[in-house]
Amino acid sequence: MDLWFTENHSDSVRFSIRVDKQLYSEQIEYQRIDVFQSLEFGRLLALDGYVMITQKDEFIYHDMIVHVPMAVKKDIKNVLVIGAGDGGTVRELCRYSTIEHIDLVEIDKKVVEVCEEYFPEMTVSMHDPRLDIHFTDGLRFVRRKQGEYDLIIVDSTDPFGPGEGLFTMEFYGNCYKALKEHGVLVNQHESPFYVNDAKAMCRAHERIKSVFPVCAVYQAHIPTYASGHWLFGFASKGLDPIKDLDEQHWNSLGIKTRYYNTELHKGCFALPSYVKEMLETGEVLDVRR
Repeated sequence: MDLWFTENHSDSVRFSIRVDKQLYSEQIEYQRIDVFQSLEFGRLLALDGYVMITQKDEFIYHDMIVHVPMAVKKDIKNVLVIGAGDGGTVRELCRYSTIEHIDLVEIDKKVVEVCEEYFPEMTVSMHDPRLDIHFTDGLRFVRRKQGEYDLIIVDSTDPFGPGEGLFTMEFYGNCYKALKEHGVLVNQHESPFYVNDAKAMCRAHERIKSVFPVCAVYQAHIPTYASGHWLFGFASKGLDPIKDLDEQHWNSLGIKTRYYNTELHKGCFALPSYVKEMLETGEVLDVRR
């Protein structure tokens, strides 16, 4: 039997992964959750038909969303993570002994339960004593916080459905208030390649830029995400992601990573010209021309 999982990357582009079998499927209140065993990427988690993680390339996403800010601000002690029920972001954060407390806010408890069963290598730190898990809406949670966190990581789904509220001006403003004086916000920033993704990327960048004095975008190649070209946002109340990078300190920690390194850190903020133009103008470009 020839079985394939197919995700629509645009109205006219589809991305398919050959799968051996479906391990789990359930439609719940917030979204549909599916887990497949694939031949090339190992186990695959999909939410509402979109790939969230695979065993083969999840390390790229989680390295880049965690280690970039941790290498810039070395005194991070209190962290808020919104989304990230798969456990990968928490796993990477818990490698830092200097972190004292992590609040993980995940709207869907079932995502955590499914990932603990099918992705145990990612959820190894979900019972770390420094971690508190809150099963609630991230937008509502952050409204109540002021000056509490050194770092906020928004590891959200795409800007529709359960993740829609995490791309609003109100949300970014509340994140600013929830951060301490030299706090940092990092978020997944969508892909710049397909039109709908690029529009979401431009909207998010404009909104973050209107709130934070320092706002930059960096990139990574993630094979199973739309177009493979994925962006992250770095925003802060003063720290610059390149000028304030402390290479010597981060390298002295001896953290072994599979994707991130401090040389890559400096290079990942160098963006293609068409992406820079979209970020500067807020207008989505037709890259076919």
